Amino acid sequence: MAVQEARQYGEHATACAGCAHCGRSGHRRAVAAFLARRDELAAGHGVPAAVAHSPVAARQWVSDELAQTARAVALQGREAGTAWLDRVRRGGIAAVWGAVVALLLCQALTAVGAGWTGARTAGLCTALVLAALLTAAAHAHRSRGGLLAPLIGEDNRLSTTRAVAAGWLLLLGYTLVLLALLAPGAAAFDLARGAGLLTVLALVSAVTVTARLVVTAGIAARRLQKVPADRPRAADLLCDDAGRAALADIQYVLVSGSVLVLTGAALAHDPTRLPGVPWALVLLVGLSAVWHLAAKCTEGVRPAIHSVVRSREAGDLDAPIRTGDDIEIRGCGFVPAGAGAPDPLTRLVVRIGAVHAHVPLVPVPGGFANPTDGTLTVPLPVDVEPGRVEVSVVTAAGVETNRVAIDVVD
Repeated sequence: MAVQEARQYGEHATACAGCAHCGRSGHRRAVAAFLARRDELAAGHGVPAAVAHSPVAARQWVSDELAQTARAVALQGREAGTAWLDRVRRGGIAAVWGAVVALLLCQALTAVGAGWTGARTAGLCTALVLAALLTAAAHAHRSRGGLLAPLIGEDNRLSTTRAVAAGWLLLLGYTLVLLALLAPGAAAFDLARGAGLLTVLALVSAVTVTARLVVTAGIAARRLQKVPADRPRAADLLCDDAGRAALADIQYVLVSGSVLVLTGAALAHDPTRLPGVPWALVLLVGLSAVWHLAAKCTEGVRPAIHSVVRSREAGDLDAPIRTGDDIEIRGCGFVPAGAGAPDPLTRLVVRIGAVHAHVPLVPVPGGFANPTDGTLTVPLPVDVEPGRVEVSVVTAAGVETNRVAIDVVD
């Protein structure tokens, strides 16, 4: 029943992919049905009697059943992600114009007693110009989340470096338009006063480009594995691909955001000149950027096989590897960050000679006992000929490990 429910919700989401509510609720129900089915099979319930007598056949049936359901849930998640991007686009536009209205209200309240000034008019006109430009940009990228489109990386996650650079670029754009409307003179664009601001902008821009180069080099060297996410999440700005809080990202966002707020406050205090950023704060942003880039350079591990042994259960005699035996592959990096969901786990493949064997999913209450990041257990296919064969692992990110030779006997 749980599998049928997941499939039904997947068909329903396909029929009304544009309905955000149906996409969210259908995906949640499909995930709940999958988790319930996984725990049911982990407890030994729901296995057909035709395969229950054979542990090997029962394990393969359970793995195929979970893999099929996991693919349906993943499809449902991608469709829900598309609906989520549409909601974000509309919400982003509403937030931009809401900020303009909030600015107007603040100016109206602060003008009581002091009177309306030209600076208030220029600030409001600048906000209207930027809001119109951002709205046009959001419409042009409506299929990619509107205003979020420039912040989404190739792995479908929000980029921390891009978000920080976009914040500073937005502040600089607002400042330049405001000064052009309010005081278009040489004194307003004093280079000595704006040197700190320009230095910070150059720093965050360089960090964005360098981080992209580091990630590209890591992927090319097969040290960094990137598994695409179903949709971007706000937590991506502060977490790694596995969803764990990343200290390097947190401090970079915190330091850059704090200096950005202080710079905005300086602009509000004196809107007739470029806001000055003290060199102590510039140095602080620089140190934060170096920390962030250093963490990027040390991120990831190349998947590798350390050894391959015959899997032995309690009571079995010690023996060489024979056709039909389970082999245990020990190493690291088999399940990269972001690949711990059921659907990416089903894409793990072990190449044994000329045969490609999919790693079976072995459920346990609350998760899976196989595969894991450090060990894989897979049955030796009957098509493997006796003799010396090579074993390698292809991860969900498409990276193949080194090859280790094993001896298969009759």
